Amino acid sequence: MMRTENVRIAKPAEANVIIGQAHFIKTAEDLYEALISSCPGIRFGLAFCEASGDRLVRAEGNDDALKAAAVENALRVGAGHSFIILLADAYPINVMRSVKDVPEVCTVFCASANEVEVLVAETELGRGIVGVVDGQTPLGVENDEHVKSRRGLLRRFGYKR
Repeated sequence: MMRTENVRIAKPAEANVIIGQAHFIKTAEDLYEALISSCPGIRFGLAFCEASGDRLVRAEGNDDALKAAAVENALRVGAGHSFIILLADAYPINVMRSVKDVPEVCTVFCASANEVEVLVAETELGRGIVGVVDGQTPLGVENDEHVKSRRGLLRRFGYKR
C-alpha cells in the first residue's frame, strides 16, 4: 500500500531552493564544500536525510536561519537520501554544476525561486520523492516581443552576449 503527500517547501522570499537525491553520509560535507567554493558571498543552509544507520538529518551551512529552514523542510519531506539546499545572495545557476559534480548526487529534482511542492510517496519501507511541482502553469506561448524581452534580459544580466 502507498500513500502520497504534497509537502510545500517553506523558505524566505529571497531564497532559492535546490532539491535532490544523493547517497552516503559524506553528502552533506561534500555539498557544503561545493557550494562554498562556487560563489563568493553565497549564504546557504542544507540538510541531507540519511536512509539507514542512525537515519539522522545531517545539516551544514554558513547561514543559521537558512540551515534551520533546510532542516525543517527535510524533516517534513522525510525522504531517505534526499537533500534540500536553501541559498541566498546567489542563484542556482551559480552552483548547479558544482552540486551535480558531487559524486554522491544521483539527481536534482528542481532548482527554483518559485513556490515548490514536493510529491512524496510513503510505503512500508519509507518515504521517497516522486517529483516536484515548481511554480504555476503557463498562460500562453511567447510572441516576438516576449522573445526580444527574454533575450534582452539575459544579456543585461550577463548570461549571454
